[in-house]
Amino acid sequence: MSDDAGLPARKAALSLLSGVLRKRRPLDALLGTLKDLPPRDSGFARALASGALRHFGELDAAIRHFVPKPLPAHKAGPAMEILLLGAAELLILKGAAHAAVDGANNLAAADKKAVHFKPLINAVLRHIAREGQAVRDTLDSPRLNTPDWLWERWLAQYGQDVVRAIAMAHQIEAPLDITLKNSASLFPESTALFGASRRLAAGRVEELPGFAQGHWWVQDAAATLPVVMLGDVKGRRVIDLCAAPGGKTMQLAAAGAEVIAVESDPARLERLKENLARTGLDATVIQQDARDFKASAPFVLIDAPCTASGTIRRHPDLPWIKQPDDVTARAPLAYEILESGAVMTEPGGILVFAVCSLEREEGEEQIAAFLETHPQFARLPLTAGDVFGHGEWISPEGDLRTLPCHMADQGGMDGFYAARLKRL
Repeated sequence: MSDDAGLPARKAALSLLSGVLRKRRPLDALLGTLKDLPPRDSGFARALASGALRHFGELDAAIRHFVPKPLPAHKAGPAMEILLLGAAELLILKGAAHAAVDGANNLAAADKKAVHFKPLINAVLRHIAREGQAVRDTLDSPRLNTPDWLWERWLAQYGQDVVRAIAMAHQIEAPLDITLKNSASLFPESTALFGASRRLAAGRVEELPGFAQGHWWVQDAAATLPVVMLGDVKGRRVIDLCAAPGGKTMQLAAAGAEVIAVESDPARLERLKENLARTGLDATVIQQDARDFKASAPFVLIDAPCTASGTIRRHPDLPWIKQPDDVTARAPLAYEILESGAVMTEPGGILVFAVCSLEREEGEEQIAAFLETHPQFARLPLTAGDVFGHGEWISPEGDLRTLPCHMADQGGMDGFYAARLKRL
């Protein structure tokens, strides 16, 4: 890729990185800006921004090794982000030194503030090209790439060894997991995990065999487990609350359930409908706040709103756009949805509450508080047989607790908590 050809991609990457770090906008919400770029440029921009975010702490430390004094934000404009992208291209993507340095210089030249720091940017990146890997080798990268507030929380919850394993798992880009519609599904070359889950190297999803025909959908393997916890749902009614984008809805429909999928967000609801249409699976789709929905069923599944801290492998921006207050901010809403789901659960029925979070306040503590005040419900503890023989995924209380470091040899998995409750 020539320097001129790479400039639009680098400009797009700079816009993505600045949007995350300065405006705290989710990376996924910004990726639509890449649609007008050629696929090669779009892929490069995404890889560059994602690499800078996934390795933000260590890249920042490497830069500060050569320029210890922080750049004045009001004068430097995006100079620091340009340095981060240049360092990511050199140290993470292992790009050619001349292309990375020249590309950063071109970015600086195009900005009325950063242009004044072009000599500094040039000098620092040349140092990083020569000495950066040696500096990086001295750093505690997993610790640096985890914000202090998250590290301290996880240290208290899981202990030193586990929190370090989680942080190490976050340094590796997540592979692509898919769920097969049925045993006759056409699917790309991949590795079987458990159940209907398969894993493959990331690719352009729309171009992979079987996608357009609706034979499978993208879904992290851990995200399939809450549905598995319900047991045999064939021919039974299941209410799926907070259902979009529809992975669990499609799982349930493929298992033969009569699914009522409830989602409040209209844009996410459209994605759910599109996924159902593509796969040819059937569900009753309702746009409504889960707290206001009135119905009953023998099975209720809740994928509750949360910080999504269990999905950092897939969303490297999350540690840098979330704050400690976010952990407690959504918990009350999730608890209200849990109480609503409890009302919908018929006597003798099963309620599964799940969050893609590593935080106890969003998972374990919600269920503990619920069981204290709802004597008509009792925990149905999981056994290893319920989760494909993986007893390490079961908490001492009998709930599901997957961690990003689980299945490490196969590329890890999302962090999920889920509890299975029976209405007496």
